[in-house]
Amino acid sequence: MRVSVVTVCFNSARTIRSALESFFAQDHPDKELVVVDGASTDGTLAMVEAFAGEDLTVMSAPDRGIYDAMNKGLAAFSGDAVGFLNSDDRFKDGQVLSRIAAALKAADIVHGNLDFVSDHETGAVVRRWRSSAFRKHCFAGGWMPPHPTFYVRRAVVEAVGGFDLGYRTAADYDFMLRAMEFYDFRTTFVDSTLIDMRYGGDSTAGLRAYLRGNLEARRSRRTWLNAGIVDRAFFAKPLSKVTQFVTR
Repeated sequence: MRVSVVTVCFNSARTIRSALESFFAQDHPDKELVVVDGASTDGTLAMVEAFAGEDLTVMSAPDRGIYDAMNKGLAAFSGDAVGFLNSDDRFKDGQVLSRIAAALKAADIVHGNLDFVSDHETGAVVRRWRSSAFRKHCFAGGWMPPHPTFYVRRAVVEAVGGFDLGYRTAADYDFMLRAMEFYDFRTTFVDSTLIDMRYGGDSTAGLRAYLRGNLEARRSRRTWLNAGIVDRAFFAKPLSKVTQFVTR
């Protein structure tokens, strides 16, 4: 199975090398990396092109934001399945894509666990996102999988379509909700930590970002699940993050 990984970036020279190295360290033999660059000016593109090879496709042009860039990646990947690796994240170890490919043999959608780290040099864990198996209607109760661990077969992309550019931070949530709640795709939970996510990105940058994301997620549920103005997930989704923080 050919597994495609899409990485979108813009002026990411400070962090993207770690992401690229973690992809090329994967032991899965049939893989592809699609880098969608938003016309960076800081040397990002030169850093990416230094990894040139048959496993790498590079696109560079101005875009309308991260989800527009991600849609470009969905239109360009050549594999049997696809997922996303953020430019400031990295795979947990060299066997992640092999575990994902193995799970996709009997499933259309797979997801796993994720660690938030303060940096990739020390790997110090700030939060541990431990997911669980999907059950129908669980989005209404505040459940969601970590999007960086979310890999789908091509048929899922063809059925669901792309990311909704009407969302600023929750288009990934909206995509996963539609994929899992409205189709009979086979889903599998890989009970393994797949991604180290650097803490402090757009989706974790303080209270304002959490509030904006929660309001957008509510809008998605109101659109697709007929949720009320205030539903259970509005409180349960952010509260679930509290238990993820590591105490020492």
